[in-house]
Amino acid sequence: MSRKPLKLGKPFEETVPFSLGVVSSGKLLHTAGITARDPMGDVVGADDMRKQVTQVFANLRDVIEAAGGSFDNIVKYTIFTTDIDRFKNDTRDIRFPYFSGRPGATLVEVSKLVDPRMLVEIEAIVSLD
Repeated sequence: MSRKPLKLGKPFEETVPFSLGVVSSGKLLHTAGITARDPMGDVVGADDMRKQVTQVFANLRDVIEAAGGSFDNIVKYTIFTTDIDRFKNDTRDIRFPYFSGRPGATLVEVSKLVDPRMLVEIEAIVSLD
């Protein structure tokens, strides 16, 4: 796998767990938007941002590992949440460990997700070489 996070030398770069850009080549996995569902498809942690973020990353791990990758291979995350303040303030300790290798990342607040009980959805691009 060829994966190189960019470092621009800006001081704020050291305070965030992601890179402003990642150069990659080879075979890529583009995941669907992954939500906080249990194996039966039921929503986990209605109105509990921490439970949902934990479940989303567990589900994302399942998808990435099924393709032969790991969180270390993630090139870019896109994160959608219905409450950006709760996401940023309540889940930092949960989500930061998943940003290994400093992938690119985008965080967007949306008015709602497919199920009104859902608070967060994450998609990823993963280099599989």
